[in-house]
Amino acid sequence: MSSPTAAPSYAAVLRTPHACRTFGAALLGRLSYGVAPLSLVLAVKEATGSYAVAGGTMAVFGLTGVFLSPARARLIDRYGPRRVLPLMASVYAVLLTVLAGATAWSGGSAVLLTVLSAAAGATTPPLGPVMRTLWSTLVPDRPLLQRAYSLDGVAEELLFVTGPLLVGVLMKVAAPSAGLAVSAVLVLAGALLLVASPAVDGWGTAEKAAAEPEGPEESEGPEGPEGSSQGTPSRAKSRLAGGGSGLRRAIAVTAGLGMGLGSLDLLVIAFAEEHQAAHTIPWIMAALSAGSAVGGLAYGAVSWRVSGRHRVSALALALGLVMAATGFAPHPYVLIAGAALGGLFVAPALTTAYLIADECAGPGARTTAGAWVNTAFNAGSSGSTAAVGLLVGHMPLPALFILAAAPVVLSAGATLIPSRR
Repeated sequence: MSSPTAAPSYAAVLRTPHACRTFGAALLGRLSYGVAPLSLVLAVKEATGSYAVAGGTMAVFGLTGVFLSPARARLIDRYGPRRVLPLMASVYAVLLTVLAGATAWSGGSAVLLTVLSAAAGATTPPLGPVMRTLWSTLVPDRPLLQRAYSLDGVAEELLFVTGPLLVGVLMKVAAPSAGLAVSAVLVLAGALLLVASPAVDGWGTAEKAAAEPEGPEESEGPEGPEGSSQGTPSRAKSRLAGGGSGLRRAIAVTAGLGMGLGSLDLLVIAFAEEHQAAHTIPWIMAALSAGSAVGGLAYGAVSWRVSGRHRVSALALALGLVMAATGFAPHPYVLIAGAALGGLFVAPALTTAYLIADECAGPGARTTAGAWVNTAFNAGSSGSTAAVGLLVGHMPLPALFILAAAPVVLSAGATLIPSRR
């Protein structure tokens, strides 16, 4: 196996014109996604007193967002972010604010909360896919784009450190529903600042110019790396069609990761409350994201010569094994350490999956390809959250942690299955 080599610095990415302004706006809006899920689960649990309702509400919030994510991304690809994002963000922010009011008192209607959560999920603005598409515009050089994707993934994980900690601070001075209101403000401000960036000016032009891209570092098409040697006049089209197996691999591993990490969110709450240490919940979630940030920085600091599907498989396998082991932690403080260790593999796995998807996407479809990867992750997360919500209290927690880790381990094997035409 070839050893990694030195890669371009992250500073080179940030020195790109308009990169800091655009990236900062996107991160401000995406901080909402670090605050909203935990706030929603805690707020619904407090309002209804039911893990099942909390898990089910979170599930519909994620699933409506998941199933409509490709459609929202196609709207962005077709009409551009300036025409679509402000409207999506405004409706989403209003719905989160209404949810905050509906969960502000105990005894809230489970049906009402479910309906509101479904509507909010359906209008979630795709700030992540839009930013990754803008990275392709801002940083056309392929090795530098890999650094940009790694930086994007690490920064997003840091938001998921900040998000739970922000929820923890809010819980000391207000009800969990306050987190939903704060999330609404963040997403609206970030979306409006993002569409005001000059980087968005060349949205359609850049996608047309990408019709004749340079060959990617590696191909994840039907026949692996060797498939990249088959040049055709319609290269962009062949990349989209021939890279289908690569996109399926990216979807498979992100679905598995989503199932594992989605289950972990609810299991952490149950674990902490079983040990009468609810104050450690934000710290456990922050440790997972902090570990992910560290892993992402280390992973993005080198240019890997190993194929993407082998890298993503190894990373998913390592994460699954750590998740299974953390269920046997004797105390929440030990679980914090286990979460940090498992997090080391999260951002690298997701970064690799997004790079594979980008290589498979043709011009004018990068936002949609990235949205499909997001869809797989969020679908897995939402479905597993609902299932675990029904199982908590009926199975030992160590067994539930092993069950949550199983899809992650299985997805690692799925990425190594040889593809056929």
